[in-house]
Amino acid sequence: MTQTDSSLMTTPQPARHPSPTVKAQALAYLIFERPDLQRAEQFLADFGLHRASRTEDLLFMRGTGPSPYCYRVHRGPQARFRGFGLLVSGHADLERLARLPGAGAIRSMTYPGGGYVLDLTDPSGFRVEVVAEQSQVDELPHRDPIYFNLAGDRRRVNATQRPAAQPPDVLRLGHVVIEVADYQATSAWYTQHFGLIPSDVQLLPDGSPAVTFFRLDLGDTPADHHTLAMAQGFAPMYSHSAFEVVDADAVGMGQRVLRERGWRHAWGIGRHILGSQIFDYWQDPWGDKHEHYCDGDLFTADRPTGHHPVSREAMAQWGPVMPSSFTKPKMTPANIAALIRNLRRSPDLSVGKLVTLAKLFG
Repeated sequence: MTQTDSSLMTTPQPARHPSPTVKAQALAYLIFERPDLQRAEQFLADFGLHRASRTEDLLFMRGTGPSPYCYRVHRGPQARFRGFGLLVSGHADLERLARLPGAGAIRSMTYPGGGYVLDLTDPSGFRVEVVAEQSQVDELPHRDPIYFNLAGDRRRVNATQRPAAQPPDVLRLGHVVIEVADYQATSAWYTQHFGLIPSDVQLLPDGSPAVTFFRLDLGDTPADHHTLAMAQGFAPMYSHSAFEVVDADAVGMGQRVLRERGWRHAWGIGRHILGSQIFDYWQDPWGDKHEHYCDGDLFTADRPTGHHPVSREAMAQWGPVMPSSFTKPKMTPANIAALIRNLRRSPDLSVGKLVTLAKLFG
């Protein structure tokens, strides 16, 4: 994929901050509200997550890795995404973040894993729970990756590959993708206060950022190509979340099982261009997208940011072209009101930009 000519980038681009408040260490969990915990758990179990804990009003789901949970569901009247948790190095990081405007008080975490937590709200209104000193748990068993017999590398001899026809074990939460109206302020908030590094930025024809893939700054330790991705939209919205499975056969088996159990497919199977993941997307009972993936790129902190033109075709190396339904927003009365309000007040939003986005992805 050719990089965009830097001379065209007259709009400020997301960039790493020279002295961030803290450096986030991991994406800890997602937070949802659902009217039906049983239905939520049914989808998540078919998707490959395991119950960590459940009460009448709270559901915690986990992967096979050492995180105590990666998905929290509150019983409530609305089906909505409430935010996510970021893990930091220790209590000192929480104290630094507690000085930010609007920060909540540091308190003991009463959920699985314990530790301490601080509540923040990003410029787009998403809740960010910052967690420190959370305890890990014993890992759950999962099958080993299947060896491939590749040309010149025949590793599987006198053996077959027959993965069980069951939900693939999710190893961990990989990333979350959000849409925002106030793009510049929101992206700057995450780079300044959590040290996120833009791995790649996809640009509109006028040079303004359309999508940015942010990774953690773990120094010389390789980090996922993106832990948070941000797309230009007309209002703050959840786009999707992604969960790592052991290999491509697990992605394929996930598609078989979810299809047989009646869940709605969103897009896949394919391989992304930016990030390189083999992916498959499914919708939960409320239409929110969840991704199985494997084989993603890993970058150290010294990898420079890439800039690329955005298009529907730029989303995958192979596989079906991203359907227009994948990015089509739900035009509820609340979303229509948000569209009108943000067109009036957001410096990053215009009718022309929305028309361009609609042409590219509509």
